[in-house]
Amino acid sequence: MTAIQWSDGAPIYRQLKERVIAMMLDGELKPGDALPSVRQVAADYQLNPITVSRAYQELADEALIEKRRGLGMYVTEEAARKLLVNERERFLTEEWPLVLERISRLGLSPQELLLAGEGKGGAS
Repeated sequence: MTAIQWSDGAPIYRQLKERVIAMMLDGELKPGDALPSVRQVAADYQLNPITVSRAYQELADEALIEKRRGLGMYVTEEAARKLLVNERERFLTEEWPLVLERISRLGLSPQELLLAGEGKGGAS
């Protein structure tokens, strides 16, 4: 895992969980990959091992990782599919309505948005 900046806005275990999820979505962690041990993550990021365990437990509860006795925690085969479905749903229900509201408030047209997406729009 790469360096993490902890925010005061959310519990650290949740931030760690979100970082692991982001790594899965980005393909940095693939199905079958081993996660670093709780002790290793705790030492690397100066965290309480209970904090790391809680993040891993939530990921396991969601069937995104699984414990293999004597071997550690591994990304499940269905993790990528589940995450994509969950993240798309969350985006459409939580984030997209806010984006649409902001687009409307700013009076942006679909053409302006398409041009901006191509790197040709926006104020100079």
